[in-house]
Amino acid sequence: MSLPSSVAIIGAGMAGISAARQLHEAGVTVELFDKSRGTGGRMSSKRTEYGEFDIGTQYFTARHNAFCSELESWREQGWVARWQPRLCRIDEHGIHPSEDEQHRYVGSPRMTALSRGLLGGLTLHGSVRITQLDRHDQEWILTDSDGNRYGPFIQVVVATPAPQAIPLLAAAPQLARAAEQAAMEPGWAVSISFSEPVATTIDAAFVRSGPLDWICANHSKPGRAENCNWVLQSTPEWAAAHLDTPAAEVAKLLLQALGKALQTALPATRLLQAHRWLYARPAQTSDWGALAAPDIGLYACGDWCLGGRLEGAWLSGQQAAQAVLGQL
Repeated sequence: MSLPSSVAIIGAGMAGISAARQLHEAGVTVELFDKSRGTGGRMSSKRTEYGEFDIGTQYFTARHNAFCSELESWREQGWVARWQPRLCRIDEHGIHPSEDEQHRYVGSPRMTALSRGLLGGLTLHGSVRITQLDRHDQEWILTDSDGNRYGPFIQVVVATPAPQAIPLLAAAPQLARAAEQAAMEPGWAVSISFSEPVATTIDAAFVRSGPLDWICANHSKPGRAENCNWVLQSTPEWAAAHLDTPAAEVAKLLLQALGKALQTALPATRLLQAHRWLYARPAQTSDWGALAAPDIGLYACGDWCLGGRLEGAWLSGQQAAQAVLGQL
């Protein structure tokens, strides 16, 4: 097999890192690009003076054999741990024990521990927003938002949320059209550090009434030290109706909703911050796996291509890497 000089992967979330690791292990030179400073995409954590908060992916599950096998390797490395929360369901009738008995896993001691572990020695260009792909003489040149150029690359994998992938896939209209079909839903995440523990025995809950979709005592996860930190996530519908609401106001509204959901008075807050995700999760599931235009060396992957879960993102990245390797 004749390996290319380099493959570019745009997006350092789970799908992009999954593809990068497989290509790297096959002997391919890989360069990752991400608009954020670090890795993980929506599998991210927020660092504050009161500890860290998982403001994106809250946990993940494992079903596919290949992913289960990989998960065991991650656990051995100490990058992830099983989380066994006291889980409930909250609706208009009150608080009910959850009958969901899935095994849940989290990065340890924070969600980004997994992406950082997987990144290893891979080359990452952080804080670089790639805005344009140009193909000349069967090679790709990447241009970022500041006009800087990178390359040449023989093949490119786009591993961003679908709306951000559309303009990057312009050279392969069939891929761009698929990305246009993959609608993404918004979400608000609120990080709260209370002055003292909340009077509840609940660690996490699915909320089925009001603006909240999920509430979580972040400190209940393995490796988290602070015992007064919570994370709230809104429903997509509420987020869509409050996209332009100031973050401070969003935080206060969802804090009020937490007190109502838990049916208890809440302690004073030391930290109250809201983060808006324009592309929090796919609106529907797809089974494309990964998208490929092998004739021009352009590929796309992500959770929006396969199942909408972290496991799907990893599997999609694996399939994209296999498609790339099939052309070498």
